Amino acid sequence: MYDVLIVGAGAAGMSCALVLGSAKPKDFAKDKRIGLIAHQRTSHLQTAMFHNVLGFPSGTLGSDILFLGKVQLSTLYPHVDQIKNQKVNAILRSAEGFTVTTNKNAYTAKAVIVAVGYTNLITIEGLEAYIEPHPRAAAAKERIWLKNDNHLVADGLYVAGTLAGWRSQFAIACGSGAQVATDILTLWNGGNDTHVHDKT
Repeated sequence: MYDVLIVGAGAAGMSCALVLGSAKPKDFAKDKRIGLIAHQRTSHLQTAMFHNVLGFPSGTLGSDILFLGKVQLSTLYPHVDQIKNQKVNAILRSAEGFTVTTNKNAYTAKAVIVAVGYTNLITIEGLEAYIEPHPRAAAAKERIWLKNDNHLVADGLYVAGTLAGWRSQFAIACGSGAQVATDILTLWNGGNDTHVHDKT
């Protein structure tokens, strides 16, 4: 049983996992089990090149960011389970929270964060009732979002990144994932506004 299971390891999903992972020293997070289903093959970052992201050298490749993000997560926060080479087929509500079924396994989680791309090719069973045309994308592109209120789709079900209705800008998607992580941390911390910053 995961306390939170993140579906998708692009900019939003990885950022969410990093922020949640960094909270382990806090009393309210020390026993929380966090998982990331890190299927990245369809991430738009695979073909991206960056010149306008603060702190990144011009020409940084999105594929390198994806690779290094997984290394960063496993090095700094090995307690976050990275579930690799699995594609999510269903996210269904259960008595405990949710059952997330992949092409290889099934997992249970109290909360799920969906952070996959916003194409209309999404085939995850259990999300159909929340899918609508994306409010910020050109209609001709047929992009979608999971209808949400400040990232909350339904009780225990969150969405981050472009699928949450944000524009497909790397820094925006990262911020959306970090925001969802702080929402989860706030819940774990008894409703007290919570964020995690490392300091020198």
